[in-house]
Amino acid sequence: MRRLLAAWRLLRAVLHVLHGMLVMTRFPLLDAAGRHERIRWWSVGLLRAVGMAVQVSGTAPRPGATLVVANHISWIDIAAIHAAAPHARFVSKADVLAWPLLGWLIKNAGTLFIERERKRDAVRVVHAMAQAMQAGDTVAVFPEGTTGAGSELLPFHANLLQAAIATATPVQPIVLRFADAQQAYSPSVQYIGETTLLQSVWRVASARGLTAHVHVMPPIGTTHADRRALAAHLRELMAAELPA
Repeated sequence: MRRLLAAWRLLRAVLHVLHGMLVMTRFPLLDAAGRHERIRWWSVGLLRAVGMAVQVSGTAPRPGATLVVANHISWIDIAAIHAAAPHARFVSKADVLAWPLLGWLIKNAGTLFIERERKRDAVRVVHAMAQAMQAGDTVAVFPEGTTGAGSELLPFHANLLQAAIATATPVQPIVLRFADAQQAYSPSVQYIGETTLLQSVWRVASARGLTAHVHVMPPIGTTHADRRALAAHLRELMAAELPA
């Protein structure tokens, strides 16, 4: 029975992704507010398609120059954050471009890509982020640099925070947590170790009672900040919001 439910959810998700691709072809005809509303609609719809509810707490970031930092758990993090902040442009590993269907959508949503195996590529991305925020965009990053189990935060990398410091842009933390009916941190959503994308998608679709908790924290000023000290401070604040 669970396999049938998972298969049905995956079918709904694929159809929703295809619908999203069709909607995105109309983006050039829409203003910013129209695009953001459709991104929110699509993100919430994807979560529902795989059987996941979403709960947003705190005051969602408003459109404008902001650097959103979030903990990283799974491929579905972007949809969860876009449910609260559909105007955010993500910085993502270039690997996601190879993801079926989702890679195309992520690219056309204005994502900035970083090639992490090239150490100097971070400098290019910092400049691109600074230009985006100077133009009034909200940019979102995962300072852990990779996915974790969710119950604890990995060390934060400070490099990308320099874009906010250089432009005196506030940083707004978002803490993600995926729970199920039995556990505050559902193992079904974890995308770690040798888990493939397809395996992770199947585990999510097979789970029951999943809820994405998106907690938006107050923004923090960055004027004259030290990037390593800022990274440590953000990690401490965000860790305090994770239930024991």
